[in-house]
Amino acid sequence: MDSINRFIKISFFTIISVFCVQLLFAQNTVVKGTVIDAKTKETLPFVSVTIPGTRLGSSTDADGNFNVQLSGNYKTISFTYVGYTSQVRNITPGIPQTIKVLLKADANVLSEVVVKSGRRKKYRNKDNPAVELIEKVIANKDNNRVRGYNFAEYQKYEKLSFALSDLSDKFKEKKLFKNYQFLFKNQDSTAIGGQTILPLYMEEKLSEVYYKKNPSQTKTKILATKKVDFDPKYIDQQGVSAYMNRMYQDIDIYENNVFVVSNQFLSPIANSAPNFYLYYITDTVVVDNQKLIELSYAPRNKGDMLFQGKLYISQDGKFAVKQALVTVHKNINLNFIRDFESTLDFSQNEKGQYYLSKNTLQINFGISKTKGSGVFGERTVSFKNYVIDKPIPDSIFNGPAEEVVKSADVHTEAFWKDNRHEALAASEQGIYHNIDSLQNMSSFKRTAEIATLLIAGYKSFGPVEIGPANTFYSFNPVEGFRLRFGGRTTTQLSKRYYFEGYGAYGFKDEKWKYFLSSTYSLNNKSIYQFPQNYIRASFQRDTKIPGQELQFVQEDNFLLSFKRGENDQWLYNDVFRVDYIKEYENHFSYTLGFRKWNQSPAGSLLYNSIQNNIVTTHNDLNTSELSLELRWAPNEKFYQSKIYRTPVPGPNPVFTARYTAGIKGLLQGEYNYHNLLGNVYKRFYLSQLGYTDVTVEGGYIFGQVPFPLLDIHRANQTYSYQLNSYNLMNFLEFVSDHYASLNIDHSFNGFFLNKVPLIKKLKLREVVTFKGLYGGLRNENNPSIHNELYSFPTNENAVSSTYTLDKSPYIEGSVGLSNIFKVLRIDLVKRFNYLDHPEVSEWGIRTRFKLDF
Repeated sequence: MDSINRFIKISFFTIISVFCVQLLFAQNTVVKGTVIDAKTKETLPFVSVTIPGTRLGSSTDADGNFNVQLSGNYKTISFTYVGYTSQVRNITPGIPQTIKVLLKADANVLSEVVVKSGRRKKYRNKDNPAVELIEKVIANKDNNRVRGYNFAEYQKYEKLSFALSDLSDKFKEKKLFKNYQFLFKNQDSTAIGGQTILPLYMEEKLSEVYYKKNPSQTKTKILATKKVDFDPKYIDQQGVSAYMNRMYQDIDIYENNVFVVSNQFLSPIANSAPNFYLYYITDTVVVDNQKLIELSYAPRNKGDMLFQGKLYISQDGKFAVKQALVTVHKNINLNFIRDFESTLDFSQNEKGQYYLSKNTLQINFGISKTKGSGVFGERTVSFKNYVIDKPIPDSIFNGPAEEVVKSADVHTEAFWKDNRHEALAASEQGIYHNIDSLQNMSSFKRTAEIATLLIAGYKSFGPVEIGPANTFYSFNPVEGFRLRFGGRTTTQLSKRYYFEGYGAYGFKDEKWKYFLSSTYSLNNKSIYQFPQNYIRASFQRDTKIPGQELQFVQEDNFLLSFKRGENDQWLYNDVFRVDYIKEYENHFSYTLGFRKWNQSPAGSLLYNSIQNNIVTTHNDLNTSELSLELRWAPNEKFYQSKIYRTPVPGPNPVFTARYTAGIKGLLQGEYNYHNLLGNVYKRFYLSQLGYTDVTVEGGYIFGQVPFPLLDIHRANQTYSYQLNSYNLMNFLEFVSDHYASLNIDHSFNGFFLNKVPLIKKLKLREVVTFKGLYGGLRNENNPSIHNELYSFPTNENAVSSTYTLDKSPYIEGSVGLSNIFKVLRIDLVKRFNYLDHPEVSEWGIRTRFKLDF
């Protein structure tokens, strides 16, 4: 559930929804077929398939097949392959067609390429000149990249733009867009996004970058920034920028693994690349008076997270990549990607050292792989003013790795005209002004407000917004039908003061619940922006399920109302708390807190103690706590949204430590105790084998406390799969005063299923999980030994429903399939022990919405 919320909360899709109310399908010309050797009848891999006079085209795959989709009145298509005579064929615009192409060997083949007659041998790495060449590239790659130098500094210019793409004339003429014709742009018909686009977003950045090898450090000073200025009432600008820049990360083929659209790809020049790629020497070319070998590459398995394309390798003995074309196979296990293309250009300095001079990444997104309007995004990064191996003072690297200079966002258009590495394209000119004009139109404002309510869950009224909508109605065994209404203030009221609250009513228990909070920002930034620094005071009177902890999801979300088994042991909580939060640029943070907590049992839960065979019922439990939480998340990234800030999983670990002290006598606190908790989370990327999320956690409670103050282990009785809970454990089933846990969630990203005939077309992805919990209860906290403590809860048959983990760990695991219909994950969960407890199941099926690329 939290994954789909993370995705849809990104406000960029609000602006898309404004324009995508009614999309019409555009008619394309689809040409597919096979290219074979006219004499041997063997298929020919990596034949260049192009439209004469344009940049449109593709190449045959490793089996000689091609599939080209065109928008335009093109009538010819050309086939070119080294050692063969080129051939031009006629095609009929507007209809799908299949052709078979026979290429004849050319007697005047290039001397660098040996073409043998007869039947083509089965591909293998041994004695393969193409593999021998790529192995030399791999062996020399550290000498041909910036990270191979002791020092480097350079200027970096970045441009990121997005537009609705593949728009038909009928789409433009829709009544909805009558007042928006000034937004539509025509671009080169050969561009990946189609002829007609509607620009929506653009940002630019100019930086100075410094690098040193030992110890490895990089410093980026952002000198200037410029971006489309959306109204924060509708679009969260920082969230849009963070999300899109993560989607369009720099492609460094010299790295073993490359991150694109939130997935990890194996580079064609990774150390292990020859085990996963096919390589063919397909041509020699001359670029900048330099003779290069054209090396084509493709995935051995077309569904894996691998690239295909061409490398142009220098013949100067350095075996450097001079140019690279990076695309993906049409059968790759990626969602919503119609076209993907990246080009990399490398230059040489006066010493002959190579460096990346320009990188362009273009992606065309769409719900359908072939038809209809989509979203076209392009990121261009260029580099110049390289200085290599000139010592850089250590003082340059002080402070955060990325630093924005003051007034970076106030430069004039004249400044940008002088400092852009290249002029804006015709389709990009005027986008800043056009979006400003758009936002002043009343029709746009009305549509944006509706879209914001549907997607973000809030309805804005300027300084106040009402929501979230998915909590307005829910139900549970204690409250019955529950209605809730709430809202919060925005930066339009104040950038320092924030107020939030809600009121709720349960028709079964006939009780009102409410929440009020006031937050003061100490750094004059939104309390959801990094780095946070604020103080907050709040009071909440509401219900809670002991042991249910949800990340980034409201507990009274309507979809979580549906639960399995008995779940009527609840609490009424009165919680007053004050928190001070301070974050630093290095992503270390601390939180100082005070909480006064009154817990009253609800539903079938009772607070009973038995002394001398006399049952005493306690109406409530009062505690007063002071806490300190330390958190360090190196290089952490976020999805910013209007509702909350969500961390983005990355390769760096996240460390959390928390200390809580209960103080007896302070504001009616009844117990003295100390609670220590430590948690470490890390994502391990395993290249083609996917990735693994590992969480290790432990806790210890010092002092004597009743069971509501013990560690009540996270359980889940909903039908959704929750990553951080035990999905076949009942609420309040296990308590401990000391414990350790291990949670492993691994996604193979379709590594195995991509290789199974027919099934691979479904583009499913395999997931495996393991969860283990070991804990215990000291005698001083055991109510059967100390009768003055609250007795463990029982069910309606007077059988205990709460237990300890003294004998053996609790273990559950699951196997599942994700990417079902591109949005669904289904897990078959098995509980391995403690099966004699009442109301438990050995097996269960849990689902989870997970929208991913």
